[in-house]
Amino acid sequence: MPLNAKIALVLEMVARAGRTPYHELTPQDARASYEKSASVLEIPAAPMHSVDDLRLPMRDGETIRARLYQPVEPNWAQPLPALVYFHGGGFTVGSVDTHDALCRMFARDAHCAVLSVDYRLAPEHKFPTAVHDTFDAYAWLHAHAAEYGIDAARLAVGGDSAGGTLAAVCAVLARDAGLAPVLQMLIYPGTGGHQDTDSHRRLADGYLLTAPTIQWFFNHYVRDASDRDDWRFAPLDGTKGPQGALDFRGLAPAWIAVAEFDPLVDEGVAYAEKLRAAGNAVTLARYDGMIHEFFKMGAYVDDARRAHAEAAQALRAAFGEEG
Repeated sequence: MPLNAKIALVLEMVARAGRTPYHELTPQDARASYEKSASVLEIPAAPMHSVDDLRLPMRDGETIRARLYQPVEPNWAQPLPALVYFHGGGFTVGSVDTHDALCRMFARDAHCAVLSVDYRLAPEHKFPTAVHDTFDAYAWLHAHAAEYGIDAARLAVGGDSAGGTLAAVCAVLARDAGLAPVLQMLIYPGTGGHQDTDSHRRLADGYLLTAPTIQWFFNHYVRDASDRDDWRFAPLDGTKGPQGALDFRGLAPAWIAVAEFDPLVDEGVAYAEKLRAAGNAVTLARYDGMIHEFFKMGAYVDDARRAHAEAAQALRAAFGEEG
């Protein structure tokens, strides 16, 4: 399929703006740049019954911020399901603020609470800190769900880009801890360790997410080259981990979105195939003509809003609330 016409115009606008690429900035300047631009093409922020910033305890004694969205007043007699969401940004940029509108949309359209997790970023916090933070936040909500009118038996994990990687890994860790989610919603996740697929070569430049920026992100995140072979960094092809190689059996059903003109498309498809081959239920949603980050372009790109609706429907189905 050709590049979507509106996506082509977005890429033209980005080129005309002459914005300095992230890989030519310091991490701090890259974060400021992303915070400034993240909402430009975003859908309007949906109203919520309540939005609360929380501090969650982590295993190392620190606390991190998380934002809890409640679309309706909590009803302890009929607790809501919940999505635990991890934002994208190459483990280096992004925050609960950059993904506020997206999380509000999921809360409204999937009829669920959303806990958006501000996991600690690289290079100040190297791998596997983000892995620990995201699982600890998920486990915290599982333990404290009843306090917020949330059903601990109906939790999902989700995220976009690096957040999709973290959601995939969290689904494995949650299975191993006996806290398995009802769905893992992976939006153009990174799953490979070495960025050596055909789509990485074909789409290395000109489609928003470039090869130099990917390597800049990951070089900030990993401690050394051996981390790229850890399945907590690369669940698709990582060969080592705390207890050895990854066992793909018995994982939560997956809804995986991939974009045709995204360097990560091949590894997203391959991860779906690997999950399916291990006997897991998988829905692979392919969005032709789209690029990385298109989920955050819903104010301008019609297919982004269609993808929102399909993701929300997958959540509702997993929660047993398809209506």
